[in-house]
Amino acid sequence: MSNITRKKRMKNMFFTMLLVFFLLIMRLGFIQFVQGDELQTMAYVQQTLDRMINPNRGTIYDRNGEVLAMSASVETVTVNPSNISAENKEKVAEALANIFELDYETILKRVKRKTSIETIVKKVDKEKTDKLRKWMQDTGIVYGINIDEDTKRYYPYGNLASHIIGFTGSDNQGLDGVEAKYDETLSGEKGKIMRKTDASGVVIGDGEENYVKAVDGDSIVLSIDANMQAIATKHLEEVCIDNKCEEGGVVIIMEPNTGDILSMVTYPEYNLNDPFTINNPEILNSWGTLSQTDKNNKLQKMWRNKAIADTYEPGSTFKLITTSAALQEGIVTDIDKQGEFSCTGAIEIAGTRIKCWRYYRPHGAQSLRNALMNSCNPVFISLGQKIGVKTYYEYLRKFGLLDRTGIDLPGEAGSIFLAEEKVGPVELATLSFGQRFEVTPIQLVTAVSSIANGGKLVTPRVVKAVIDSETGERKEIEPVVKSQTINEETASKVRDMMTSVVAEGTGKNAKVEGYTIGGKTGTSEDRSKY
Repeated sequence: MSNITRKKRMKNMFFTMLLVFFLLIMRLGFIQFVQGDELQTMAYVQQTLDRMINPNRGTIYDRNGEVLAMSASVETVTVNPSNISAENKEKVAEALANIFELDYETILKRVKRKTSIETIVKKVDKEKTDKLRKWMQDTGIVYGINIDEDTKRYYPYGNLASHIIGFTGSDNQGLDGVEAKYDETLSGEKGKIMRKTDASGVVIGDGEENYVKAVDGDSIVLSIDANMQAIATKHLEEVCIDNKCEEGGVVIIMEPNTGDILSMVTYPEYNLNDPFTINNPEILNSWGTLSQTDKNNKLQKMWRNKAIADTYEPGSTFKLITTSAALQEGIVTDIDKQGEFSCTGAIEIAGTRIKCWRYYRPHGAQSLRNALMNSCNPVFISLGQKIGVKTYYEYLRKFGLLDRTGIDLPGEAGSIFLAEEKVGPVELATLSFGQRFEVTPIQLVTAVSSIANGGKLVTPRVVKAVIDSETGERKEIEPVVKSQTINEETASKVRDMMTSVVAEGTGKNAKVEGYTIGGKTGTSEDRSKY
């Protein structure tokens, strides 16, 4: 072989080795700088066995410090199949099945799986896990069986304020109500127990554990008064049963100046400690025959907070809004001017005759105060026509009736009104006395509260403070005033007339000796009639 050929071959080998070396450097660089974080994470996961520790979920208190929701200590049992010897797998499965009353074959399959960790049972009382600890001590089988701290949500009052508080799932995540809305605040941060393992999941070395403490969730203070809630619940239940209200009922008690909801009851309530059991005995008897879809629909209906999620015709209660707008616009100045209005039993609007509820015995000559006391439709229809569509809709916006209130609960619905440009004389007439549109109970009570507090539209709320789990510091949540609906003078006149409604008018049944009470009655029509 000539020297030229030898040199050429050596040259080719050199460049080949240089190319291979270059490719190796490129590959190492790609692994280190591009895939480094991902591979490091994978290696950590493969070489460690993490068992999560659930933190204590924050406590929910009523405004007076009464506990409405708390976390009770329980324990969760898991196994590491790779760390249980073949001769002990059946013994372990049998013990777990007996102690926790589980199916042996199912547990045996889990114990024999080639996985790093298997959950056997969650959220069990310490009484049962102590039996497992004793069995482990007696048999000497300790590796591969884990008993870890856990928490279980508990509601001391069962049904009370169920549609406000809501409930949690098996993983302690909030699923409804305040539990869902404030889940991030209440849930805290999970801790973990770590062990080093090989690729097959077998513990390396002496099995020493590293413990990362869980951070408990913050607690919250509701605006709800538990005593007031219980009283409202009792009386609403009696009314619904006595009057055979098949669709249930709603009570809302709101503090007008702060927006604090002191009580919000949706009847019938359900058991927060067992939220997946239907509260209707008739449906419960046929539960096994229902499809999964039907079951889900029934449960969703049971959980539905009608106070914020359902809309209805407010009826004559809405005459307070018409009254407020008419006074604020100067259409009426003297609320006691007798004969300013007259009721003949009906009024004709654009060819449509609309009756007063007492058409058979008309109210005759009236002042505005008389008209509100008598809940006389023709008077409010005439006021609505004078106010006009454009101005009326401005007041609907001011009173927050075209928007959701922003209450701190999930599932709030909006109102249903005709578009402003589609409102004609007849539609404006029915609007003025509370028919042919729908609002939620929370929208109406928020609007009327602005009359009670001097004209301030305040955002309703059910949470008024948060308590830090580590420092114990209590952080108050400030009330939010959204807008001015009417001025103080107008609000004062409307309040004065509302007291007459209860003292002498259609609201006499609400009269209580020794108290000054203002109100407005209302009857809504069945929507299926039109």
